[in-house]
Amino acid sequence: MAWTTADLDAINQAIATGASKVRFADNREVTYRSLADMRSVRDEIAAFLGLKPAPLCTTYASFGRD
Repeated sequence: MAWTTADLDAINQAIATGASKVRFADNREVTYRSLADMRSVRDEIAAFLGLKPAPLCTTYASFGRD
């Protein structure tokens, strides 16, 4: 299947709103069982389109006595 940027937008919108059902550009409607499944498909679409997902940033605090 050829993914489009409209498909990526649709699944991102569903993730952002907490919906589990997505209607893609070709009028297919898919109901996902979990957020993890949706994220996996989103990453697959982004990779197909040659887009890199935003890197995760982790910040660690450290405390010490002088």
